[in-house]
Amino acid sequence: MSLLQLNLDGVRNLQSVDMAPSPRINLINGVNGSGKTSLLEGIHILGMGRSFRARQLKNVIQADTPYMTLYGRLEGDPQVSLGVRRLRGSSELELRVKGDKNARLADLVEVMPLQLINPDAFRLLEGPPAGRREFLDWGVFHVKHRFLEIWKRTRRALKHRNAMLRHGRIDPRELGVWEQELATWGEQMDTLRRAWFADFLPVFEETLERLLPLPGLTLHYARGWDKKRSLADVLEASRATDQQMGFTQQGPQRADLRIKLNKQPAIEVLSRGQQKLVVSALKLAQGRLLESASQRHCIYLIDDLPAELDAHHRSQFCQLLEDMQCQVFITSVEPEALRQAWQAQTTISMFHMKHRSDGLSQLVPEG
Repeated sequence: MSLLQLNLDGVRNLQSVDMAPSPRINLINGVNGSGKTSLLEGIHILGMGRSFRARQLKNVIQADTPYMTLYGRLEGDPQVSLGVRRLRGSSELELRVKGDKNARLADLVEVMPLQLINPDAFRLLEGPPAGRREFLDWGVFHVKHRFLEIWKRTRRALKHRNAMLRHGRIDPRELGVWEQELATWGEQMDTLRRAWFADFLPVFEETLERLLPLPGLTLHYARGWDKKRSLADVLEASRATDQQMGFTQQGPQRADLRIKLNKQPAIEVLSRGQQKLVVSALKLAQGRLLESASQRHCIYLIDDLPAELDAHHRSQFCQLLEDMQCQVFITSVEPEALRQAWQAQTTISMFHMKHRSDGLSQLVPEG
């Protein structure tokens, strides 16, 4: 699924954007600080309802502007429209998907699957497990249709059990009710995650082989509790220590993806360029699995692709993107670093982010 039309208004330092992207490769160049990343940020908010740069969306709204509005039209039969609006003085996000004013955030995420590859993507390797769980659950959400309901029920049961653990006195019967809920839905969440991982692993390995062969690199799914015991048994046995800690120490909320090279944490032995390619293989494999499972394409936002990659690995990366037939938005301060990386038949649109005298940046198509 590709964006046919993109309109951004009131986003950071961008002059209003009215863009008709290529259904395949879109290259955006410009000097540092010109607004290239802000363009990707706008697309990310349109598809995810949140920024990858700011905790609060009010900080993305252009100075002296009361709101920002983002609109997109996706290919399809019929075509799909989606919009996001945020007022500066409001904490609510106004969403519209396929004309529905009551659309939920999950509807937005489902209709326009996005993957972001930027400097923060290194957190998949070096950051805490929460980022890897989010990556894991994004994949499960898009290919396992019951996942969202199960995720919500698991989260609700975990919230209630943790609240009781922090309470002075615990009613064992009431605690048992929420433990049973958590065990039931947590086990189902693990089943869906394991099924997704079994499908994902060979796709990731094949993708990494094309970008950077790394014999000895392994990817392992850890479910978050003893693999030899049921979650119900683990929760019951850990009541006393969980109460001392004030939270549930084991369960699906502790799941992780562990990445090692020759049995050592990959982050400790890989160069920065190798790390970027491993993270990119993870992200690209998400899109490839999504396509094979649902015949839907992921849209990729890639901030400064040439950074930390030599010409050979840039070329390998671009060839893989071409083969995937997905829509890509790539930024770079060096347009020549990517201009020759594509095959002649690939549809490419080039844009330049130009500074204006009023301090805003204008997106200009290049011939």
